[in-house]
Amino acid sequence: MKIASWNVNSVRTRLPTIIDWLKDARPDVVCLQEIKCQDEQFPTQAFEDLGYNCAIHGQKSYNGVAILSRYAIEESMTGLPGDEADDHARYIEAVVSADKGPLRVASIYLPNGNPKESEKFDYKLNWMRRLRTHAKTLLAYEEKLVLAGDYNVIYRDEDCWDVEAWADDALYAREVRDEFAALQWCGLTDAWMARDARAHQYTFWDYQRGAWQRGHGIHIDHILLSSQATDVLQGVAIAKETRAMDKPSDHVPVIVELDA
Repeated sequence: MKIASWNVNSVRTRLPTIIDWLKDARPDVVCLQEIKCQDEQFPTQAFEDLGYNCAIHGQKSYNGVAILSRYAIEESMTGLPGDEADDHARYIEAVVSADKGPLRVASIYLPNGNPKESEKFDYKLNWMRRLRTHAKTLLAYEEKLVLAGDYNVIYRDEDCWDVEAWADDALYAREVRDEFAALQWCGLTDAWMARDARAHQYTFWDYQRGAWQRGHGIHIDHILLSSQATDVLQGVAIAKETRAMDKPSDHVPVIVELDA
């Protein structure tokens, strides 16, 4: 089965592009981030027409995450546990009935955190700690688990076109990279690092300053797997071609293939 993660930067604005890619790539499960609409505005029918069931956690104009699945969605949960006052739509989790048993998958839109030395940066670090706590709970279930999304983390120097250009950015901050490492140390494997790990393979190119044309990208979209999911990992890819489509998102899909 193919599982894709894609920050679409407004699902309604990019809908024709998203539909075209889904028809061609035919992923079984899709984790969307930055849908930028409320639940009732989500184009559910367009995805159902392609054979997808939808779980949505939207927010007006900002954030928003969703999961599309060709399999039945048995259960879903919205919101990351640990802070009842946090009303940002950044996390949705679902269990789908895959061919070889249930699969738990989450779509994650981790906070940007800029500027550093601000409440936004503190919020990002606290959110990451909450995610780590929740991941430990999920890992205790000992099931196939996929945590996919826009993590807003440049983890390695090789994941950036120019480290100096991002040295003072929250995405590259040492505290953020340390938290991302701590999340993996809980028992999660980065699918890209496990099956490819090539340097300078980007998932995001800014709309400004000709970043796409000049190859000035960063790798900030990641798919983390439990050991049970890692055991059936068949491959990983970045759908770079979507960045050249009409009305593209500034992110591109990351795809894993599981024997699941």
